[in-house]
Formats: sequence, structure tokens, C-alpha cells
Amino acid sequence: MEYIEQLGANAKAAEPAISTMGTIEKNKALAAISEALRTHITEIIGSNQLDIDEARKNGMSEAMIDRLTLTEARINGIADGVDKVISLPDPIGAVIGGSDLPNGLHVIKKRVPIGTIGIIFESRPNVTVDAAALCFKAGNTVILRGGSDAINSNKALVGLMRSALESCGVDKNAIQLVEDTSRETANAMMKLNKYIDLLIPRGGGGLIRAVINNATIPVIQTGEGNCHVYVDESADIDMAVNIIDNAKTQRPSVCNAIENILVHEKAAPALFKKLDERWNGKVAIRGDEETAKLVKVEKIADDTDYATEFLDYRLSSKVVKSVDEAIEHINRFGTRHSECIVTESLHNAEIFQQRVDAAAVYVNASTRFTDGFEFGLGAEIGISTQKLHARGPMGLEALTTYKYLINGNGQVRK
Repeated sequence: MEYIEQLGANAKAAEPAISTMGTIEKNKALAAISEALRTHITEIIGSNQLDIDEARKNGMSEAMIDRLTLTEARINGIADGVDKVISLPDPIGAVIGGSDLPNGLHVIKKRVPIGTIGIIFESRPNVTVDAAALCFKAGNTVILRGGSDAINSNKALVGLMRSALESCGVDKNAIQLVEDTSRETANAMMKLNKYIDLLIPRGGGGLIRAVINNATIPVIQTGEGNCHVYVDESADIDMAVNIIDNAKTQRPSVCNAIENILVHEKAAPALFKKLDERWNGKVAIRGDEETAKLVKVEKIADDTDYATEFLDYRLSSKVVKSVDEAIEHINRFGTRHSECIVTESLHNAEIFQQRVDAAAVYVNASTRFTDGFEFGLGAEIGISTQKLHARGPMGLEALTTYKYLINGNGQVRK
């Protein structure tokens, strides 16, 4: 597709200069981006309102509209994220290994940019700036392809970022937006091996699977969060209720919100009584038959429910007989994102953290902390749920690779 090819060519043309920029120069450009966001809040909110109006017209749920919405506070938060990226050490050029070989060769392993990164994501305009800032600080060019739901917001944000780069004498094609949000452009981008070195999808399970199944470019799998809280037999029930409430209702539309609760049979009566008092019908529960004996359920849960990322005020529940049963359930239905045990048992906490297969495994804390900013990484490019190259919240180092630099004095191999 000629349009996508041109974006790829633009990115590759900008890549040599971006990859060799010094830290001071990169930070100056990022500071200009942060300032532009704060200065043009009214303009950004106006563009975002166009997307919100269209979303409501199309029947989007309020939880998803919340995910789409940009307020003054959220825009300032996005700018704060850029400022945090500025404050982080520049990973490029760091020596991460090396040795002197017996034949006299001096080998250095040095961190370098990946090149051009493609990001395909859905209705979260904050991703637009987070991804661009991180890719740029790590010396990469980036092509952003957001969903149609946020196109007006993304145009405004990317326009401001490109103008900020230009004001600093930096090639604006370091950051580009795919403004054609058709399926054809997404498919073309997935196969742009000539120009894109790495593709990162951020969004729901459908988007991630589509990219994994169709891309011919290396992909880092991110985002889908079928997360659990397991309430152990020894759990402090008040703590468990607070953690479950926070992990489900603070922002139900994000990937580190929980979608399932597992409750030990001995803790279940007290837990569901207090949870019902806290929620009073706010969250719909799809539970097994044991859950249904203790609290009102929307329906008896089946395997489809346990495997679903609801991203709404709804979750699935199961009463279990042991921590072993809980771990087995999580490893069967989870997406290797974030999992939590609430317990006073050190033994159960240790085996849960050892045996649960996930990027982030919590003891007595909400899964909502799985976030690059919360982990001290600055803004994040996504949360990797795979095991190769990067896992969990992905910051600057996850957007780099390395090369070996070898210096000799005439050595030849015999």
C-alpha cells in the first residue's frame, strides 16, 4: 500500500539522525513536546470531544468512553510522563558487557536503538504520546496507528509533537501517525518488513491476536489482561475487599484491572458478604454454583466467562479448595499479565509467586500497580505478556537492542 510505504520510507530516512542524537538534544525535543501539550490543552480537549461525541453516537460503553477521554488533569499527566522520560538515564551507548579475548581482540557489547518501531493500538490517546516519547528517547523512529475511535485526538497530539520536533531542528518524521484507520492500512503495516523493525500491538485480545496471526514483522505481545485476585484461607478479609475493589473499579477498562476473583471456600462467606456491601450491585458477577450460594450472580460462569477480559463493571468468580487449585485455574485462563494473592501465609505467598506464570505476581497489593510509571520506568510502551526480549511494563531499555564492537590489531582466524 503506497501510503504506508511512504510512511515507512520517511521513518527510515529519519532514522540515522535520530539514532545518533545526543541525550541533551533528545531531552530538549522532549521538553518542547511536554510544553506543547500543556500549552494546547484546550485544543486537545476540543479534538477529543469530537471523538467522544462520535463514540456515544455509536453506543460505546461508558467504561470505554472513560478510556478515550482526555481531561486537563489527564493531559497534564501525559506531559508529566514525558517529563519523567526526560529525567530517565539514556540507555543508548551504555556498555552492557565485554571482554578481552586470548587472541587480543577487545569485545564491547553496547546498547543501541532498534530502528523503526510500529505501534498499533486502540482507543487510548495517552498511548500516542507515551509511545512516541519512549521510542524517541531510545533513539528510534515510530509509526503510530491508533483506532478510528480516537483519530481526532491522535491527530491533534501527533501534530503538536511533530511541530515541537521541528522547532528544535529535529526531523518531524521521527514521529508519524497513520491517519487512514482502515483495516487495509493495519494489514499493510503488519507486513512492512522493509521499513519496520518491530511491531507492538496495544489493545484487546482481538487486536493482539490479529497482529500475531498476520504480521511478518517481529511482534512483542502486549496488553491483554485477564487478571485475577485469589483470596486465600488466611486472608485479611477487609484487605481483600479493598484490593479487589481497587483492582476492579478504579479503572475497569484498563489491562491491569482484574477480571476474575478466586476465593478459598473457608474465606468465601465473609468475603462475598463484605464485597456485596461494598458494591451493592455496582459490579455484575458471573460465578460458579458455590459463589451463587453466597451472592447474587448474573449467570453461572463457564469457561468462556473465565477466559474473558470484560473491561467493564463485570467479573467472574470461583470458590476453590486450595491455593493449588487457584494457581491451576490462573495458569489455565490467565494471560500472563498480573496476578495477586491476598494471604497471611508466607508459604502460600511464596508458592503462588513461584508457580503463577505471569509478568507481575503480587502478594497483598492491587494489580493496578502494573504500570511503567508506577514501576519507575517513566511512561510505558506497553506491558509485555510474553517471555522473549521484554516482559512486564516496557520502558526505555525494552526499546533497545545491542551490538558487539570488536577492536583488533590485525588478528585473522586460523
